[in-house]
Amino acid sequence: MESGLSFSAADLAQTRFAVSPMWEVVTSYRLLARRPDSAPHRRWSDQVRPRISRAGIDRGWLAALVPAHGYLADFLNPTPAGPFPTLGAELDAIRRTPADQVRDDLGRLGREAEAGVRARLLYDDPAAALPKVADEIETYWELALAPYWARIQQVLEADVFHRARQVAEHGSARVLSELHETVRWDDGTLRLVRRHCSLSRDQAGSGLLLVPSVFAWPQVLTRSVHPDPPQLAYPARGFGAVWETRTADATDAVAAVLGRSRTLLLTELDTPASTTQLATQCGLSAAGVSQHLIALRNAGLVTAHRSGRSVLYARTTVADQLLNP
Repeated sequence: MESGLSFSAADLAQTRFAVSPMWEVVTSYRLLARRPDSAPHRRWSDQVRPRISRAGIDRGWLAALVPAHGYLADFLNPTPAGPFPTLGAELDAIRRTPADQVRDDLGRLGREAEAGVRARLLYDDPAAALPKVADEIETYWELALAPYWARIQQVLEADVFHRARQVAEHGSARVLSELHETVRWDDGTLRLVRRHCSLSRDQAGSGLLLVPSVFAWPQVLTRSVHPDPPQLAYPARGFGAVWETRTADATDAVAAVLGRSRTLLLTELDTPASTTQLATQCGLSAAGVSQHLIALRNAGLVTAHRSGRSVLYARTTVADQLLNP
């Protein structure tokens, strides 16, 4: 099935890019709901799926709103005001979703009876249920995305900056035609060949919002809700490199500044880990690891994210750049 989004000069002028945490939430959750996993993300999903299962999120609100295939609730992807919205800003917008839109989305899902009590509660009283949806999304974020966000964000922002340069050098038409194999620009119309996705100017407002995503591959996803601009989430350039094992060519140089133990901890944090895990992997005492992590965190080289009773530590982009100059 092919759909087309017509463009006027004003629509092209209002076409913009944004990095959206909520698009990464819904696309990553959908990936976890599928079997088998997409090969480029298996390393991530193997780490995250047990955490999500233990927290019950695979049976929660997101399970009712983000099925493994087909339509997902549009209100989960509010239109961002700027190019780099925070998760908090997007969750605030979700909490303010009008009741009519929530019910329309649930109707389009066609899963109210199948999805169970949560979908019915959301349909009957959106104002009371939406804060619970937002709370679950925050928990999911801490477990599944926050420990990896520095890497993900780096890829997404690099995609935006690359395509912005392409627009300046070659114009919007060329950039639009290179987003994905199912997307093509044809004489003032953006055409999308996709069974479950559509873009229509009749169903949305003016302009176009383009959202790179690490987890959207191999598809593109769309949102068309009047009067908002249509949104198109597409696979970001270099998304597969997010989970590649990092090399440590500069380890000796970094160790001369930070010391061997702290450098070893940074190299081990290619995968987010707890203090206990790091102590075992590095052959250090838990107390010593804890002291080193505090120092590294104060220096902006690691971040900490709660996962149940544990705290997972992850390298920041700054640390990645030190180890991979």
